[in-house]
Amino acid sequence: MVMIKLPIGDYMNIYFSCSITGGREDQQIYEKIVDFLIKEGHDVPTAHLASIDILADESIMNAADVYHRDLDWVSKCDVLIAEVSTPSHGVGYEIAAAIFQGKKVMCCHHKDKKISKIISGNTSENMYIFAYGNEDQLIAEIGNFLK
Repeated sequence: MVMIKLPIGDYMNIYFSCSITGGREDQQIYEKIVDFLIKEGHDVPTAHLASIDILADESIMNAADVYHRDLDWVSKCDVLIAEVSTPSHGVGYEIAAAIFQGKKVMCCHHKDKKISKIISGNTSENMYIFAYGNEDQLIAEIGNFLK
């Protein structure tokens, strides 16, 4: 595992990124990640993305408003954590924006899922990719990443 030096303090501002329109089959995993982050005392402005009702909630928003809101959140975050098991244009865009801004990024995915080579081939020192076998492994590794 690559150790990443993160901001020191009681909490971090964490951008959680996950598939919305690309598919929601991992929604329960998204909830567990967000619940863990919040329980640990972190600020997660994108916590609502883990909600089962996100498609209905986001459908009333203008696309330009979502774009500006989300990129503003990326610019203000300390780190970005993305669950990338389900391919998503938006998640890839957010990951790239964070990397180009010098943010630390953790991409996690089910070990039995193939992920995009643009993600798996990224050699940035700010990128960490973790393939998990179960939810306990995932939560433990997110905890390690944030230390």
